[in-house]
Amino acid sequence: QVLVVESGGGSVQAGGSLRLSCTASGYTASTYCLGWFRQALGKEREGVATFESDGSIGYADSVKGRFTISKDNAKNTLYLQMNNLKPEDTAMYYCAADGITYGGVCSRRPADFAYWGQGTQVTVSS
Repeated sequence: QVLVVESGGGSVQAGGSLRLSCTASGYTASTYCLGWFRQALGKEREGVATFESDGSIGYADSVKGRFTISKDNAKNTLYLQMNNLKPEDTAMYYCAADGITYGGVCSRRPADFAYWGQGTQVTVSS
């Protein structure tokens, strides 16, 4: 059984930073696609950043240059470093594992991921 757990959310002022962490226990695929997603109130869940086992990384345009996804293989932990946060970044952030790749590129569609965490809230005040 795969268990995905996120941590690191919180409340910050605009311009601040947060780092989210995610562990996916029980998931041992040699090739994989992992992702961070977010869902704001009244909006659909959207892909923020993806990390593929070959090291390929993808970002949504709205976070490019501000967010960085990375993985510590020794700790089996996926991170999302979020800098220069904006009020529009306020959302529940989710980590997901076992995503589908298309043409070697990790999908950012929520429907393409099999395992999800419970989410961690990020609130950015102006």
